[in-house]
Amino acid sequence: MLNKINYKNCVIAIAALALVNTSSFAQKVDVAKEFKFAEQQTNYMLEALKTADTSKGAVSPRTFENGKLKLVNSKDWTSGFFPGILWFLYDYTKDAQWKKQAEIFTAKIANEQYNKGTHDLGFMIYCSFGNGYKFTKDENYKKVIIQAARSLSTRFNPKAGVIRSWDHNADKWKYPVIIDNMMNLELLFEATKLTGDSSFYKIAVSHANHTMINHFRPNFSSYHVVDYNPETGAVIQKNTAQGYADESAWARGQAWGLYGYTMCYRETHDKRYLVQAQNIAKFIFTNPTMPKDLIPYWDYDDPAIPNTPRDVSAAAITSSALFELATYSRGNDYKEKAHTILANLSANYKAPLNSNGDFLLLHSTGHKPAKSEIDVPITYADYYYLEALLRSKQFVKN
Repeated sequence: MLNKINYKNCVIAIAALALVNTSSFAQKVDVAKEFKFAEQQTNYMLEALKTADTSKGAVSPRTFENGKLKLVNSKDWTSGFFPGILWFLYDYTKDAQWKKQAEIFTAKIANEQYNKGTHDLGFMIYCSFGNGYKFTKDENYKKVIIQAARSLSTRFNPKAGVIRSWDHNADKWKYPVIIDNMMNLELLFEATKLTGDSSFYKIAVSHANHTMINHFRPNFSSYHVVDYNPETGAVIQKNTAQGYADESAWARGQAWGLYGYTMCYRETHDKRYLVQAQNIAKFIFTNPTMPKDLIPYWDYDDPAIPNTPRDVSAAAITSSALFELATYSRGNDYKEKAHTILANLSANYKAPLNSNGDFLLLHSTGHKPAKSEIDVPITYADYYYLEALLRSKQFVKN
């Protein structure tokens, strides 16, 4: 089914690609300029947050939709990204004001270290407390990371060999695991380094191995959801929740996989993970529906291409992953593609100052099938954009 969808889209895409602006292809982004913009925009955001509605425990900005700034409480999977953005600003500028703000917003989600009802503790805790510990070595942050890893570990099923993603929709799935979950393994790897307890490491490796076997098609595109039998570990079904169709390639899902296996190679030096990341990258960049500016449509197989939304968040995640992958894969064009994505994001997808709800980037897609967060700014797009900018610095002279 997938090949048929791609074949049909190929004809449509060829005409669309000719219209894309390619003027920034060879450019490298001015990191200092982009961080100055990020500082200005985030200062506007902080002012807006002073009068934002926090009556329902909202602590962190997620998006700007229908003309309104949307905040979420600490239990939301995106709650750790804004603190992470603040830590990135501190890391780049070394300005104490950003450290102070990062500490304030990081503290707001501390209780989630005990949350055993979500697989997203890596996003929530590692992007906030993990970056905080990296840049400050605060022992209190270290304790939170370790406790969060313990909480996440309770969701591991030895029979299936994977960490359960969702507890909801029991009528649809028995033991669902989503490709996004690859991103939460970094928390477990970090916990092993901080404690010497290899149980965290073993869980992460088991999850990565089973995901590599069960989540990917022969062309190295990924399913979004794989449902397991928790008693036997057998795969029950493979489908999607946020993509166009069960057999389609949801763009952000492909980015999660690329980033996740690149990170797993860093932490384990297992060459199978490096090869997996390289093959995912090959699928992404040889896909006939990928636009010339390398900012993908929200799903590579949406038959409406090119008349369908882009997903800037997928592009930002991919760029950040590619900068790291480039350090392990000499002779490939990963760093050039990463620079191209950054340059195009900066030139064509960045918000005007003091607009866009004071987020940095435009045109992300959160959950199109649910008609939610379509063509809006999203906090994780900004987070991975800044991470990619920081990672790009090592290649500026290359």
